[in-house]
Amino acid sequence: MEYSSEDASRRQVVGLLAGAAAALAGAMVGTEAAAGDSNHDHHGSAPQAAPAPRRGLVDAALACVNKGEVCLNHCYALLGAGDTSLKNCVRTVSAMLPICTALARFAAQDAARLKDLAKFCIDVCGDCEAECRKHQDHHAECRACADSCADCIKACKAVVAG
Repeated sequence: MEYSSEDASRRQVVGLLAGAAAALAGAMVGTEAAAGDSNHDHHGSAPQAAPAPRRGLVDAALACVNKGEVCLNHCYALLGAGDTSLKNCVRTVSAMLPICTALARFAAQDAARLKDLAKFCIDVCGDCEAECRKHQDHHAECRACADSCADCIKACKAVVAG
């Protein structure tokens, strides 16, 4: 029986597919074996959730970031329209955003320098809040940012004191 080159190509493809299927099956058996051994006693006890003040700080810092992003976008829109009255608001919000982002991460990880960062964040959020309060009667975005900064300051003080 003679085989054409087309038949030979088909046999090669079938052979490759069979080899790939066998390799995949072997990998899955290894994965299932590893998954079945999920005891992991060598890791010690399960990680504990962050204490309540830390969770509150994470939430406060992330709320500050969320409100700050909205405020900053609003400021940019006004600057784009030629209104420069919020240029200092842009500066203080822009300074607050990375600090509160870092604060949320530090709090979630209960990092060693959390209290140090929280002390610094009190000042940065205080600057942002003070600037946003100047505009809160005309811009809801500034009011929301200022309020979230005030909440973050309270949460930072609770962690620093504790």
